Amino acid sequence: MRRTAIAVAASALSVSLSACGVLGTSSSGSTASPTKGNDVTIGLLLPEKANTRYESFDYPIIKKHVAALTGNRGKVSYANAEQDADKQAAQMQRMVDDKVDIILLDAVDAHAIAAQVKKAKDAGIPVIAYDRLAEGPIDAYISFDNELVGEVQGRSLLDSLRGEAGSSAKIVMMNGSPTDPNAKQFKSGAMSELNGKVTIARSYDTKDWKPENAQANMTAAIEAIGKDNIAAVYSANDGMAGGIVKALENAGVTELPPITGQDAELAAVQRIVAGEQYMSVYKSYPDEAAAAAEMAVAKVQGHEIQFDALTEDTVDSPTDKDIPAQLVTVTALTRKNIRSTVVADGIYKISDICAGKYKSACAAIGLN
Repeated sequence: MRRTAIAVAASALSVSLSACGVLGTSSSGSTASPTKGNDVTIGLLLPEKANTRYESFDYPIIKKHVAALTGNRGKVSYANAEQDADKQAAQMQRMVDDKVDIILLDAVDAHAIAAQVKKAKDAGIPVIAYDRLAEGPIDAYISFDNELVGEVQGRSLLDSLRGEAGSSAKIVMMNGSPTDPNAKQFKSGAMSELNGKVTIARSYDTKDWKPENAQANMTAAIEAIGKDNIAAVYSANDGMAGGIVKALENAGVTELPPITGQDAELAAVQRIVAGEQYMSVYKSYPDEAAAAAEMAVAKVQGHEIQFDALTEDTVDSPTDKDIPAQLVTVTALTRKNIRSTVVADGIYKISDICAGKYKSACAAIGLN
């Protein structure tokens, strides 16, 4: 699944269209008059709360943009499954029963939710897979370029090793949940960089992405490999990186090996400042969430040209081919570019990052 067009260009186009008042009105550039006016209801199903991004960024940004695109007449019906696939299925069924106009779905279990996706489709409710590629007859998909995420993590890990990289360098891989198709893509991207250049001494698929499960896996890896024999740790996201750090510290490791991450969580950015985590992958949630809101409104209002402009990529799922998609690019976040990424984009203030015990570490790298 590779990018075939620049999502930034599509996003810029959608912004210009909405700024000109095209969304929510009839237009000769659309296939027909809108099927709905501005009084739309967007169903939003998010998977969990352990990763702070969903409650802090995705939901409020989507809600804000739906309101802006519909003159404050559109609304978002929101539910969070808290990592429970059965709970999410019930939440989606309620949205179908409530006759929402369209559903943005970030699946807990991409395979298990397929039956609910079909029920929505049968009820005439389009489904856009958000952040994770769900199975079933979805109408579109928006996420980050997941293989690129893994490639960026793998390259960064090799960079962190500098002259130490080699087939004898022992790496622990802490992959994501086996029920999340993104996790497979992250791993594939990472392995395209790491294969043959280091030794994967232990590799784990971490149930539910939970930090405590990553900590338990890392403890087992330390016991098997030896705390002084681990050159680096590939962690698929920041939450698990936190659990990995705890396991290493509990084992008495004082000089932590390079550890990767993803999501640019505040705690991870602070660990990067303090030298406890080497990098994270910064994914612009404002860009992804805003584009998802625009896709949903354009789709339900029948503006096919605008919708097509937002979905110039295509992807395949295990059940469907050539799904219209937008794949957003990502950035490696290290000490060197904190100011130009998460601070410049308004994700965090320097005062947030450099609070308390991190103040001196921030000053040491000029982040003040």
